[in-house]
Amino acid sequence: MATIKEIAELAGVSRGTVDRVLNGRGAVSEQTERKVLEIAQALQYRPNRAGIVLAARKRNLKIGVLLFDNGNPFFDEVLLGVQKKSRELSDYNCSVSVSRVNFSLEAQLAALDRLAEDGACGIVLTPYNDPLIRDKINELDSRGIPVITTNTDIQNSARLAYVGCDFYRSGQTAAGLMHLIGKPPVRAGIITGSSRVLCHTDRIAGFQDRIRAEYPDIRILDTRENSDDEFESYSNTLSMLEEHPDINALYFAAGGVYGGCRAVLDAGRTDMTVIACDKVPTTREMLLNGVIDATICQQPSTQGSLPLELLFTYLATGQRPAHEYNYTSIDIRIRENV
Repeated sequence: MATIKEIAELAGVSRGTVDRVLNGRGAVSEQTERKVLEIAQALQYRPNRAGIVLAARKRNLKIGVLLFDNGNPFFDEVLLGVQKKSRELSDYNCSVSVSRVNFSLEAQLAALDRLAEDGACGIVLTPYNDPLIRDKINELDSRGIPVITTNTDIQNSARLAYVGCDFYRSGQTAAGLMHLIGKPPVRAGIITGSSRVLCHTDRIAGFQDRIRAEYPDIRILDTRENSDDEFESYSNTLSMLEEHPDINALYFAAGGVYGGCRAVLDAGRTDMTVIACDKVPTTREMLLNGVIDATICQQPSTQGSLPLELLFTYLATGQRPAHEYNYTSIDIRIRENV
């Protein structure tokens, strides 16, 4: 493991300069700071844990967490990870404030402003995919309030890192499963959450691209949104099946899986191939009952705990996350291993 002395020698600066950079004490040029941080990351420098505790206790850190709150039980599992890590961080004099808002640009912008006004040193965010949210993240970063995105990302922003699923690859995985399980010729429908959430559009892009490249036996006939709402999912899935009676496979690329599966049952389409996401209790129920053939999971608890750990370390020591993209595992579950 690298030492401050070794980093100083490679950077051609004093140990005091390295200490100021790694502990965010300022009085260092931007060029020197960047050089020291690059060397520290390349050498996989890890600060002494006792130093982290001491620095954090002196700073009285406060982290804000902003998650979606739209009836999707997946985020209840993310919240469990947040709460577990929050209890650990309380020992370091770091408090965590959690807010949840629905799929609304205005609600998320207002909540971000509230967290900043309440003194958040950093924010963990599931971002609504809109240029105004990107601009807000950039504004917060310029004010010294770093943001780590979790569960879903936002492009071209100054966020510090992303924690969550590689959703494009998850969509590709769904296409492969549908090819293996579906009864040819496969005629598929897609039920998704919102085109304003990047993880949903990335899943669909991966699904579509893989089908175009590898699986000409699969045709996608329709795509509909449900805002992760079970009732909207039921209605939209039922109308899709009525309008496209030749659909024999469904890909649920977001929440609302239970409502969609109820529509499959009420339409008498128990022969349908169904690929879903995550394993919240209702999805697990449908998997065990044979309505869902497979579901692709993404470690929600890690999406709650890891962003807090990365952000706390950065705030306490100045150490940036080793990776910009911190992907969770793509975990395929069927009835036998759920």
